[in-house]
Amino acid sequence: MSRQLSGFRAWMWQRATAFYLAAYIVYVLARLIVAPPADHEALKTWMGGLGMWLATALFFIALLLHAWIGVRDVILDYIQPPGLRLAVLAAVFAFLLTCGLWVLSILMGVL
Repeated sequence: MSRQLSGFRAWMWQRATAFYLAAYIVYVLARLIVAPPADHEALKTWMGGLGMWLATALFFIALLLHAWIGVRDVILDYIQPPGLRLAVLAAVFAFLLTCGLWVLSILMGVL
C-alpha cells in the first residue's frame, strides 16, 4: 500500500509543479508581450520586485523538484544494481543542488 501511495504522491507533485511552471511561463510571456520593459534597468526593476522575485524563486524550486522527481523515477525504474542506482541518484542530486545554489546566487543579485 505504501508503495502505491508513494507513486501517487510523486505523480501529484509532478502535476502540481508542472501546473505552476506552465502558469508562470504564460504569465511572464504575456507580461513581456503586453508591456515589454524599455531597457535592462526596467527589466531588473520588474524582476527585483518582491512579488515577482518570490514567484521566480518558487518557479525554480518547482523546476528543480519537477526534474528531481522525473529523473529519480526513471533511475529507479531502469537502473537495477543498488550501488549504481545510488551513485547515479547522488550525482543527479549533486547536480540539481548545484543548479539550485547557482540560481539562488543569481536571484540574490537581483534584489
